[in-house]
Amino acid sequence: MANRNYYDLLGVGRGVGEEDIRKAFRKKAMEFHPDRNKSAGAEEKFKEINEAYQVLSDPNKRAQYDQFGKAGVSANGGSDRPFDGFDVFGGFGDIFDSFFGDRTGRRSRQAQRGSDLQHRVVLSFEESVFGAEREIELNRLENCGVCSGAGNAPGTSLDTCNTCKGKGQVRRAQRSVFGQFTQVITCSSCQGRGTIIKTPCSNCRGGGKERKTRKIAVTIPAGVESGMQVRLSGEGETGSDGGGTGNLYVYIEVREHQFFERDGSDLVYVLPVNIAEAALGALKSIPTLDGKNEDLKLPQGTQPGTEFRIKGKGVPHLNGNRRGDLRVMVDIRVPGSLDDRQRELLQELSQSFANSSGNSRKGGSSGGGEEEKGIFDKIKEALG
Repeated sequence: MANRNYYDLLGVGRGVGEEDIRKAFRKKAMEFHPDRNKSAGAEEKFKEINEAYQVLSDPNKRAQYDQFGKAGVSANGGSDRPFDGFDVFGGFGDIFDSFFGDRTGRRSRQAQRGSDLQHRVVLSFEESVFGAEREIELNRLENCGVCSGAGNAPGTSLDTCNTCKGKGQVRRAQRSVFGQFTQVITCSSCQGRGTIIKTPCSNCRGGGKERKTRKIAVTIPAGVESGMQVRLSGEGETGSDGGGTGNLYVYIEVREHQFFERDGSDLVYVLPVNIAEAALGALKSIPTLDGKNEDLKLPQGTQPGTEFRIKGKGVPHLNGNRRGDLRVMVDIRVPGSLDDRQRELLQELSQSFANSSGNSRKGGSSGGGEEEKGIFDKIKEALG
């Protein structure tokens, strides 16, 4: 705040009376109050105005300030006191709301929306791909079936609240530096209803709600994944005072599949292939989720990690008609153990490769092609 003059901060002259100081402070405070003014520096400006008012509104401090300046009030704890956290309004929410809310400061009873509910559903892999129908059981708060949510016993009347005289609100007086202010607040005796239940409903004991068990049919769309949720609007708990009903959120969990993994809208299948099939080529039967196998022809010399696609055998797109693909990943399996016959064949094949390589280096014909193929056939037969 440096050496800012307190009178200048409030925008008044030195000879003004206490009422003029109070009015000037009220105007400035409303302009820079942090709840109203969100601009940079507004909070600091408000503290300065607050500090000036604390001094000029006190006759003794004002006299010392007029004679000695800020040094005169510092000695008595005037301007040296921290102002952080001090609110001349008595709290940012109460009296200040009376100025900047509606003119009556009215806080009427508001409708409250019912709570949302959650439920977990575990699906098989196939159900997540093609969709499913499930029936789930809920225990939720609903309007009382006897009193329809009113709270009083059927056929009985409600008494007018003596505290608020049926208005649902009461006036509360509060003093501040601006004088006495009156606020209108919700009546605590009737919680804003304006009436008192004389004869409570025997079923809900006046609460207007009861817990009921319901069975809800849920349609799970095709293509969902673990972690997704299905929202059923209006299937949560009943609201209060005319508030809407909450929603039901069904969280999806999908079990793993024996063969397939999911990658977005594609399915991934790892196809085991022995070394002979990879070298010679083979016709393989690929399982699908549709229940019918698909034939896949592996070309000669298929390499590890080679990917083949079977179009339209993947997962349906959510909210769409298209399906992803089935991706077949080749996994060439090298046997970890061999019987005598398999070892003999592989040794023969290894020698054949060595001879073929030697002939190539000498510029001759590789030869042995049919022989090598015959050995591969034998290996393929031996490896199964």
